[in-house]
Amino acid sequence: MENTNDTYKTLGKPSEEVLFKEKKSKFYGYAYPIETEAEVKPIIESLKKKHHTANHVCYAWQIGIEQLSYRANDDGEPNNSAGMPIYGQIQSFEVTNTLVAVARIFGGTKLGVGGLISAYKTAAKMALENADIIQKIVQEQFKLKFEYAQMDVVMRVIKQKNLQIVSQKMEMQCELVISVRKQDVAQVKEIFVGIYGVELT
Repeated sequence: MENTNDTYKTLGKPSEEVLFKEKKSKFYGYAYPIETEAEVKPIIESLKKKHHTANHVCYAWQIGIEQLSYRANDDGEPNNSAGMPIYGQIQSFEVTNTLVAVARIFGGTKLGVGGLISAYKTAAKMALENADIIQKIVQEQFKLKFEYAQMDVVMRVIKQKNLQIVSQKMEMQCELVISVRKQDVAQVKEIFVGIYGVELT
């Protein structure tokens, strides 16, 4: 059955740094809330500056609510030994609009692919356990156009339905942009369409 849930989990703020040690290698884990892919590069570059002795800064991110896009980056570690284990933790915590990065400082002992997978997975898990995971509601926005005379009726509906006003232009011809919880969209549209003189776009 299609999941019509209109909430999703993401991070409220960047997590504190966590540290996982394995055979003298240090794995520093971080989790960040992001909205676009463009935010990823500056964050990774700042981590590389911070851990200038790190051999690898591996990461994974996922963006989107209904249409998900993701990327996993091994940053020179053996194929799928870092990025994918990190991405697996993003999936396991069911968060989106999230970037998880792990900076590794080599301790002199090779861990092997299995050891790397386990270490990156653990550091990513610790970063997410340490993060502030919040639930957000999927919203859709509409523009309402109406004559000033309709103001009371429109405002009553907004108040009753607890709708959020994103922007407003109050003149003879009024324009309101409202934000509606996804699961209430059809019902709210119907109410406004039923009010004489209100145009919905």
